[in-house]
Amino acid sequence: LAVNSRIRAFSRFARKHYFYPDLPKGYQISQFEEPICEGGALEIAVPGHGQRTVGITRIHMEEDAGKNIHQARARVSLVDLNRAGVPLLEVVSEPDLRSPLEAAAYLRALRQLVRYLGISEANMEEGSLRCDANVSVRPRGETQLGTRTEIKNINSFRFVQRALAYEIERHRAILDEGGEIVQETRLWDSAQGI
Repeated sequence: LAVNSRIRAFSRFARKHYFYPDLPKGYQISQFEEPICEGGALEIAVPGHGQRTVGITRIHMEEDAGKNIHQARARVSLVDLNRAGVPLLEVVSEPDLRSPLEAAAYLRALRQLVRYLGISEANMEEGSLRCDANVSVRPRGETQLGTRTEIKNINSFRFVQRALAYEIERHRAILDEGGEIVQETRLWDSAQGI
């Protein structure tokens, strides 16, 4: 991890001003506007592709939300509040990753660092490390990123790669047909692979 990041000794928490149906109080608090640190980078080794540097935008704390469980057949939604209110550390990277393979390598390097520092076990399968991934495609040679979609709460390195590959192909297919990407948040269904 590069040490050129700017670190703040104290950061204030602020209320996010949109409704959270999976938090009992209906809103989340976060250090988003005053993060613990900004800048820096993480060096990663991408299998078969050498070293890459991934910029770190910021690292901030916020409280974790619960988990909404939607059951279409039963026409009900459930809320699991077991992790609601628990503090979490969010690492936001720059849009420097160019493939699902690089994204998995980045997460593995981040997990290794977090474990080395003794911050967390960072087990994706147990939920102590989760990934929200943004996907945006652009024509080769273009510098402007396209409209992004976010895939929330991916819980394994393998699923990160599969979810990103699926979403990249979905974007390409829509754009190839002359359509437009809608900015939205999606979930990865690992059982169905969609």
